[in-house]
Amino acid sequence: MQNSTSALNVSIIGGGIAGVALALDLCRHAHLNVQLFEAAPAFGEVGAGVSFGANAVRAIAGLGIAEPYGKIADSNPAPWQDIWFEWRNGRNAKYLGCSVAEGVGQSSVHRADFLDALASQLPDGIAQFGKRAQRVEQDGDQVRVTFTDGTEHRCDLLIGADGIKSSIRDHVLQGLNQPLVSPRFSGTCAYRGLIDSQQLREAYRARGVAEHLIDVPQMYLGLDGHILTFPVKQGRLINVVAFISDRSQPNPVWPSDTPWVRNSTQAEMLAAFEGWDDAAQVLLECIPTPSLWALHDLAELPGYVHGRVGLIGDAAHAMLPHQGAGAGQGLEDAWLLARLLEDPKVLDKRPQAVLDAYDEVRRPRACRVQRTSFEAGELYEFRDPAVLADEDLLGKVLAERFDWLWNHDMQEDLLQARELLGLHARAA
Repeated sequence: MQNSTSALNVSIIGGGIAGVALALDLCRHAHLNVQLFEAAPAFGEVGAGVSFGANAVRAIAGLGIAEPYGKIADSNPAPWQDIWFEWRNGRNAKYLGCSVAEGVGQSSVHRADFLDALASQLPDGIAQFGKRAQRVEQDGDQVRVTFTDGTEHRCDLLIGADGIKSSIRDHVLQGLNQPLVSPRFSGTCAYRGLIDSQQLREAYRARGVAEHLIDVPQMYLGLDGHILTFPVKQGRLINVVAFISDRSQPNPVWPSDTPWVRNSTQAEMLAAFEGWDDAAQVLLECIPTPSLWALHDLAELPGYVHGRVGLIGDAAHAMLPHQGAGAGQGLEDAWLLARLLEDPKVLDKRPQAVLDAYDEVRRPRACRVQRTSFEAGELYEFRDPAVLADEDLLGKVLAERFDWLWNHDMQEDLLQARELLGLHARAA
């Protein structure tokens, strides 16, 4: 039992979006002492654009970061403000339908901009850099973390937000007597690039391609490939991700001596999408030096928590990006943990009980989002037998399949978790 007059020491390993958002919320509460440890010398995010569904936008608001997010987020102009993506056949740009997220539409930011906006609000002394966790031990009422620089840190609760290659995950799975889980290569690679929106507009005009395809986020679908576009940097840039899947191996393996991200060439990228419509071809021709990303995810974990150590974000449920849901799931994790820990009554509970409630509520949903993110890629790349060769049915499925994801009731999650803890419901 914790002394109700003492503070709870909560430490976070990993300074990505989920970890920093959690730290920012927790440090507002006097009964919590918060520390965040980041292995890199400074905060930083890889990648370019990141998209947030309606559920993630609600989590952002619930975490108290709606204002900084709103200052940098991109959205569609009227009258397309509620459209998430328009769906098109990549071979001829034929319109298949659209997915509508009322009141949100395509809400997206540049990853690094979002992290900068969050990190700039952290009070001094919360974050420490150059701290890579090497070993975790639970000793009675405390967790002890040893870092690669030889230093140690003790806390009451440790949250691993250290990404898909998490070292904290190993401690959790070992504690659960489960085999370790390593990132697995999906067989899909993604060419990424950012295009000046005015440059793309001029290129489309020159080739007679409708400029509407710049103004509204697009997803071009094809056999074993798909391409998405949406604006970032307040519409000044267009984020492009062109996915290509190699299905020749049932269990593909990415070479261990090859980085997951490398520079590619435009020629390589264009060859992968030969025969696609001008709308896609011109888009790719505007990216002279794309990067190539090998997409990895995690198998569903049997648990996110062991004792006083828990996992959030990609450390727990790294997923493929095909529903634009990965970062949002990390924010949902952070929101629920923050809402549970903000109540001073948790000091009268065993800290591990809070993590157990978090695990019981969050893991089923996050696992479902992992599964359906893979299934979305199969759908986009014409590998779902239920809609094969039926464009009308494909359009209908695409228009409806995200509703459960976006309309999730996080308040119900909180109510369930608080009931597990024997606490009365509170408004969040």
